[in-house]
Amino acid sequence: MKQRSFFLILCFGLVSFGVASVSAQQQCMNRGGYNPGSAYDENLQLILSFLPFNVTAEDGFFYNGSIGQEPNRVYAVGMCIPESTSDECSVCIMTASDRLKKSCPSELEAYSWTSEATLCFVRYSRNSFLGFVELGQNNLLLNVSDIDSNVTEFKEKREALAVRMIAAASTAKSTSSSSNNHYKADVAALTPVQNVYAMMQCTPDVSSSDCESCLRSLSCCGQKQEGVIMMPNCFFRWGLYAFSKAFDNIAVAFPTPSPPLQPPSVNGSRKNSTRAIVAIFVPIVVVVFIIIIIILILLVRRSSIFCWRRTPYQELDLQSDSTTARSLQFDFKEIEVATNKFSNKLGQGGFGEVFKGTLPNGTEVAVKRLSKTSAQSAQEFKNEVVVVAKLQHRNLHRLHGFCLEGEEKMLVYEFVPNKSLDYFLFDPTKKEQLDWTKRYNIIGGITRGILYLHHDSRLTIIHRDLKARNILLDADMNPKIADFGMARIFGMDQSGANTNRIVGTRGYMPPEYVMHGLFSMKSDVYSFGVLVLEIICGRQNIFVHHSDTTVENLVTYAWRLWRDGTPLELVDPTISENCQTEEVTRCIHIALLCVQHDPTDRPDMSTINMMLTRNSLNLPGPQPPGFFVPNRCNQEREGSESSQYTIRYSSQTINDVTSIDLDSR
Repeated sequence: MKQRSFFLILCFGLVSFGVASVSAQQQCMNRGGYNPGSAYDENLQLILSFLPFNVTAEDGFFYNGSIGQEPNRVYAVGMCIPESTSDECSVCIMTASDRLKKSCPSELEAYSWTSEATLCFVRYSRNSFLGFVELGQNNLLLNVSDIDSNVTEFKEKREALAVRMIAAASTAKSTSSSSNNHYKADVAALTPVQNVYAMMQCTPDVSSSDCESCLRSLSCCGQKQEGVIMMPNCFFRWGLYAFSKAFDNIAVAFPTPSPPLQPPSVNGSRKNSTRAIVAIFVPIVVVVFIIIIIILILLVRRSSIFCWRRTPYQELDLQSDSTTARSLQFDFKEIEVATNKFSNKLGQGGFGEVFKGTLPNGTEVAVKRLSKTSAQSAQEFKNEVVVVAKLQHRNLHRLHGFCLEGEEKMLVYEFVPNKSLDYFLFDPTKKEQLDWTKRYNIIGGITRGILYLHHDSRLTIIHRDLKARNILLDADMNPKIADFGMARIFGMDQSGANTNRIVGTRGYMPPEYVMHGLFSMKSDVYSFGVLVLEIICGRQNIFVHHSDTTVENLVTYAWRLWRDGTPLELVDPTISENCQTEEVTRCIHIALLCVQHDPTDRPDMSTINMMLTRNSLNLPGPQPPGFFVPNRCNQEREGSESSQYTIRYSSQTINDVTSIDLDSR
């Protein structure tokens, strides 16, 4: 413990020494306060805890959301500059949030622009502020030093640089993952040996004209050689050194030449001797200092607890219960022993391998070991850890623990002996083990699991990748929903958002998500509907069925059979003679309600659960499913029961949409 404490203090001192005095800026807006432990305080802690995950889940690194009910509702925004990596952005957002909580305790509204390794912005309030521009008093932080020469030229160069950057930043509207989010970093030559570096940004929710007005209102500062000016919607920082990696790819106006050598004077011989001693002594001290730090790092890494504590996400709710946090920690050597040096391989997923292991207490586990070249980022890994650790339900795959050590990323789950649903359902021989009773039980279990995620857990969890491969089966064929790497976390009253990053599996994603990036609880409902049709049919949703007038996939095929009054033709032949036809028909009806084109027409999971458990409940007639339009040959009969529906193939729907098949387990 002493070694770790000394190491942390040493690192903090080094970082503090190397960071400029203007690197962190918090502004308490003095618009009222809240009581510690109140509902507002709890909502604030919750939304700030998950802000790093939600910001980095968006391509533009900009997220806005809210949690809670009025009058304790908390609105929050998080943002990072485009040059940030996911991990850098997450750390910056977390750091800014922590500083806000410490600097503005009990403040109902505050914001922070933090510009250390990267630039990020965090703001929260009890009132919605998205799209509103506040042009009040600047919050100005300055280095105390004035520039010591070329004052007039410095002011002119800085002003010209600012004008040029304002024009570029205000027109850079956030419209895609390649946009600049009202952001600009640039350099101007001051002298042959010195440059002026500057960075500015507006929040991307404001218009170009409002951004320009905000940035133009940030003028000030005379001959101060370094400083920051900020308001709730915009930020400007300048200095005489490259204070961010954002300048790495910007050509420096002039290279800095080495100072000319001058012969020593007689009177300066003593000064030269002193300089020589310093020149020898300082490098030795620096080298010794670095060696000490390396030794301390190696000592600390030997402790398994450091595997958890060194991640910046220790502020999340997992640490609120120290017993729970400790029970989740695994050392790499423990897992290596449990899996007999990773010798018992269960399978290969999209992100790595899965091994069977046995813990010292005899518990059988499945260890998901992500490959070092895995497409799953550290952010997605941490997302899955945090989400699954918070969820406890018989129809969810239970997480025993994790380890994040060096390049190793591993999840330790309960061992589920019967693999996944697709292993049985889509195999011509093994599907016979799934009679209708088992399939109906699986549908009910999946329903209860999603219902818990959407409505019964403390947070609203949208899975975003429900499919047969992500449904595991225990020894009694009870389903367990798995793989939360793409899940999104919301407050109890928030149920949707939009994104430019389309993730999931083709065929299970609803049209509003594929085409517009809109996802919600109704996205999972659509995927659930496709999954129910697969369970009944015993075939994958991507199969193509050819009829006289249409080319159909499973959803289209099921819809046509329903409209023709022959839904039972969908049933898997292996169970068709021994199934409850009323139950099967009702399940097909529910599935078609789930895959309707308009998300508002789809029932929520609580309604679906009632539909499955209360046979007396009358069901509405389903509307056409997503991605489908009436066949031209039958447009004149669009409203009739015999109308045919077909897939609309175009670059705006399925064929050219980027999708990611997340097959990890």
